[in-house]
Amino acid sequence: MSQTRHVPVMLQRCLDMLAPALRTPGGVVVDCTLGLGGHSEALLEQFPQTRLVALDRDTEALRLSGERLARFGERATLVHAVYDELPDVLDRLGIPRVQGVLFDLGVSSMQLDEADRGFAYAQDAPLDMRMDQTTGMSAAEVLNTYPPGELVRILRAYGEEKQAKRIVSAIVREREKEPFTNSARLVELIRDALPQAAKRTGGNPAKRTFQALRIEVNGELAVLERAVPAAVSALAVGGRIAVLSYHSLEDRLVKQVFAAGAANTAPPGLPVVPEQYQPRLKLLTRGAELPTDEEIAENRRAAPARLRGAERIREDVA
Repeated sequence: MSQTRHVPVMLQRCLDMLAPALRTPGGVVVDCTLGLGGHSEALLEQFPQTRLVALDRDTEALRLSGERLARFGERATLVHAVYDELPDVLDRLGIPRVQGVLFDLGVSSMQLDEADRGFAYAQDAPLDMRMDQTTGMSAAEVLNTYPPGELVRILRAYGEEKQAKRIVSAIVREREKEPFTNSARLVELIRDALPQAAKRTGGNPAKRTFQALRIEVNGELAVLERAVPAAVSALAVGGRIAVLSYHSLEDRLVKQVFAAGAANTAPPGLPVVPEQYQPRLKLLTRGAELPTDEEIAENRRAAPARLRGAERIREDVA
């Protein structure tokens, strides 16, 4: 497995965004989505006085990135955990506050490229899609056992799939004949179920269904909803957070957490705003930043990326 195929998305922009918080010796930066370790390696290289704590739920990713980051010795602590477990991880390590947090919410290159994981609709594979293969339900189990109404809800909510009812009717009909096990059969079924007009827009017609299944299998949005506020709370004053998301559902969630933190929550009409109502965060991006055309040309997986950043500017007041 070559490291060369793994190109970290918007790497320099993420490093620049976190840099002001990581120049002080002895700081801690958390990579909440270690993956193959591209962002982590660059953080350790660029900020030689910084310690890294990196989380991933995928044991294979931890093994591979562990080899990649071995040369940094004790500066890198890799933890098998989902990113909403960040408060517990920091607690166990005795780290009260951190200077930087990075989330790269894309499915890692490894998961997309290892055929047997079933994330990619471009190749036939078992319908698994679990980021942590030691626990939880696979995508095949979701397809074969969820009631039709629940499948429609998932496809609409997590895949923004307008043709959810059509697709689910076809899935239910087919699973009665034979349970789903592999991705190719699902891709073919979706192609057959969609009207011609729907097939002409937006790339592979199976893309939205696969996204929805992946989010459901891994509980991604529920995890993110807990993880981003927890990461903000873990930041020291002056600490910075950068989040790369890849679809509108993730980006909206991050935007809401950052906007709430950057808002003045005082009741209207106060002549002076007391400390407890002052904003906790300063936004570092106007809207979401997008990758450059050059980067997309070099790395097609960067195309949907959206980057948002914020800086912690004051403590919470009880």
